[in-house]
Amino acid sequence: MNGNDRMTNLPPTGFLSINGASLEYKWFAPLVTDAPTIVMLHEGLGSVGLWGDFPEKLQQATGAGIFAYSRAGYGQSSPVPLPRPLDYMQREALDVLPKILDAIPFKRGLLLGHSDGASIAAIYAGSHQDHRLHGIGLIAPHFIVEDLSVKSIAEIKTTFESTDLKAKLARWHKDVDNAFYGWNGAWLDPKFRDWDISEYLAYIRVPVLIVQAGDDQYGTLRQVEIAQEECYCPVDVKIISGAGHSPHREAPGATLEAIEQFARAALRDDEGLQGRAA
Repeated sequence: MNGNDRMTNLPPTGFLSINGASLEYKWFAPLVTDAPTIVMLHEGLGSVGLWGDFPEKLQQATGAGIFAYSRAGYGQSSPVPLPRPLDYMQREALDVLPKILDAIPFKRGLLLGHSDGASIAAIYAGSHQDHRLHGIGLIAPHFIVEDLSVKSIAEIKTTFESTDLKAKLARWHKDVDNAFYGWNGAWLDPKFRDWDISEYLAYIRVPVLIVQAGDDQYGTLRQVEIAQEECYCPVDVKIISGAGHSPHREAPGATLEAIEQFARAALRDDEGLQGRAA
């Protein structure tokens, strides 16, 4: 069985064993054989389930295979020891994601990340000259820590501990405290204010799409400016007005269109990529 057959025959749901952790995944098979793959990397409080129906819509729009997984500490994946190390995103990009891409296996395609997942995608692309990678899509990425981010993350801690937010998140995480405090604790650690991954941007050698909402409560357009200043690769920016930190949920049509157009351009020589479904 060749690599592409293994991708096509991957069960639609299951778990991967990576670095001793059991990681849940969902696989939306491509519409045609030998199509590329888009690997989705969720936000700091996300999981496979919290992507909603966006992976399926993306698969229908592009024809690509869509692979989404929950990082350790999230969803139905194994929990992690707390507190998380402050370089947890670098560790994910350098030590976990490469093994996932090899385990799928990932023959060619894109990374698509949201928030923390976008930062992980940028770190991976800036640290691996991976011939399989044709581009990265970044939804609300973080390259540095902003005052707005810390303020909003402190506020959501209060919300988590005083409202029904914990119960709502528990629908998507088997250990909701592990998921929440692993993320929240790292971002609110005073030492995390020095977290800065902009150095990776200069080493990215594939096209970049940044989808940024105008009303993002966790980041400003400064994040976009940093990418434009530091990247030598093409950077395409889509600003979505009237949406917050999760434009794929708040403005799914505009977000899907931007990602589809980027995917078609980045993979324009790939016959397996389809146009938008009728």
